[in-house]
Amino acid sequence: MKIKRIVISALILTCGFTAVPQTSKKALSAHNKIHSEQLANAKSRMDKNVITNMLREDIAKKEEHTISEESSKMISDLLSEAHRYIGRPYVHGAKGPKAFDCSGFTSYVYRQFGYTISPSSRAQYTEGTNVERNDLRKGDLVFFTSRRSGKNVGHVGIVVSADNESGDFKFIHASVKGVKVSDFEGYYLGRYVGARRIITE
Repeated sequence: MKIKRIVISALILTCGFTAVPQTSKKALSAHNKIHSEQLANAKSRMDKNVITNMLREDIAKKEEHTISEESSKMISDLLSEAHRYIGRPYVHGAKGPKAFDCSGFTSYVYRQFGYTISPSSRAQYTEGTNVERNDLRKGDLVFFTSRRSGKNVGHVGIVVSADNESGDFKFIHASVKGVKVSDFEGYYLGRYVGARRIITE
């Protein structure tokens, strides 16, 4: 009887010890699952943070290019003024208002709003601040070479609308056919030099 009890006790102890590793495996598996979920959640939070930061940077970048309501109204009025002269003839060296050359037109229009810029297109290209083509907005000056200027600036106009996704724009200028609005296409595509912003605030 004593021996039987000893054997039974030994069996119980053995079963107890062998059960421990099995319980540990289950616990380890559960722990790994929880850990994986935590990592996934952490990655998700990190991804959300990255996206949030990117959005903030994008908004901040756009805010850099915003202008005051007063300046926005001024640009709108400036373009209305420019459109008043559509059809006026082109005369080399003319500064308006009966006739214009390209830089005479831009300097005349800007002067009506208190901005004094050079009557020379090459000099205008050094004024204001530089603007990338995909950041253009209404009122910016756009510059081109001309048949007589070689690789130098020889023509200038004022942006009336811009598509920053495509880089396309429309501009008003004193062309050889008179003051008109043109698209950025054809003749002007290969002659584009750059842009300057006069109204910056």
